[in-house]
Amino acid sequence: MNYLPIFVDLKNKNVLVIGAGEVAFNKITLLLRAQAKVNVIARELSSEVNFLLYQKKIVWLSKEFSTFFLNKVFLVISATNDIQLNEYIFNVCNDYSILVNIVDQKAKCSFIFPSIIDRSPIIIAISSGGTAPVLLRVLREKIEAILPMRIGEVAKIAGKWREKIKQHFSNFLDRRRFWEKLFKSIFIEYVLNGKQNKAISFLKDSINNINNTSLKGEVILVGAGPGDSGLLTLRGLQVLQQADVVLYDYLISGEVLDLIRRDAKRICVGKRAGLKNISQDEINKLLICLAQEGKKVVRLKGGDPFVFGRGGEEIEAVKNAGLDFQVVPGITASIGIAAYTGIPLTHRKYAQGVIFITGHKSNNGFLNNWKVLSDASYTLVVYMGTVQATDISKKLIKFGRLKSTPIAIVSKGTTINQKIIIGRLDEVEKMITFTTTPSLLIIGEVVLLHKKFSWFKN
Repeated sequence: MNYLPIFVDLKNKNVLVIGAGEVAFNKITLLLRAQAKVNVIARELSSEVNFLLYQKKIVWLSKEFSTFFLNKVFLVISATNDIQLNEYIFNVCNDYSILVNIVDQKAKCSFIFPSIIDRSPIIIAISSGGTAPVLLRVLREKIEAILPMRIGEVAKIAGKWREKIKQHFSNFLDRRRFWEKLFKSIFIEYVLNGKQNKAISFLKDSINNINNTSLKGEVILVGAGPGDSGLLTLRGLQVLQQADVVLYDYLISGEVLDLIRRDAKRICVGKRAGLKNISQDEINKLLICLAQEGKKVVRLKGGDPFVFGRGGEEIEAVKNAGLDFQVVPGITASIGIAAYTGIPLTHRKYAQGVIFITGHKSNNGFLNNWKVLSDASYTLVVYMGTVQATDISKKLIKFGRLKSTPIAIVSKGTTINQKIIIGRLDEVEKMITFTTTPSLLIIGEVVLLHKKFSWFKN
């Protein structure tokens, strides 16, 4: 370990910054967030630093550095282009036993700035010791992605209640058991969703019922997007990292499944044509049963849960069972696939709107309005349409769509195995022999733009 990671209290302590350019401004901003007293030495101030001076957030001591200004200084940062001055400041600070950082000169730093993830009062600092700053940036992005923005609020509430919990539970092990149980409960979700009053109420109830109250479970519907794991939302990733059990469909890619918390239980409840599948009622009962055991249950669906995903039916069952639930939307297949194929679903020259339908026949007697669907001013997107593609094309032509209407059939959209077949509406029967299921159908003049706007595999 080349550097000892420590957190320093700079509140109301004097810090000296030499230089007032862009780099110095970034350091000053960080120091002000730590509530330090920032003193600046520079021949001239950049506009940003000058504005801080105008706001009386900093003090401009002098245009020239002198050892006189090191009196009662806690640490020093030098952000100048003057090599000789930087060398001099480094040596002097070492003689005075003052912590010093010469920006971008690792050899002349008695301390370095880590990469910081700020969820105050929770602060995460990571460092490569100056060896791999780009790698550090990548790691920081990954940590930022899985750490909810409001997680600091959880720590603040815990801090306010810490003494009361200590008084209530005199035994250390009892206190630890209480906090562990609370932080695995729906208390966290209440705070993250801005429901402070509910969170406090739950905390109070937990104090009194620690020995006889089981964890309260919940169900969270998460849209996984159309395939590419990079299209999973930030909130979706955070929920997958917190899940106790995940019920997922066949359409979920292996890359997305790899993002699930390692010790979470995974249950495949997907449906495939021609195979014996778990029924929707059985899925609903399983969601309820697992949540009633106190588990955080994630129902992971391809695309968006509320777009031909039967998410409404599942949430209705969970709601009727008196359980808490959330819905995390996802990028629905048509939006993601259209983008990855270079086919804008709307375009002022080609389509004034877009209509989404499913190729599956309804069990409730609902019938498509083919007259509306055949209006050439709308792009038509058909989910799960391969099986009924020929019948759909015939009906569209019968009700007014031109036989020459462009159509794209896309399978494994947004993945490296994405396959696109372009043709005419009257060629669908021939086209589907070269596709795999499930596939998405995009029908309309906008399909003509695919060749011009195609980008994904380039």
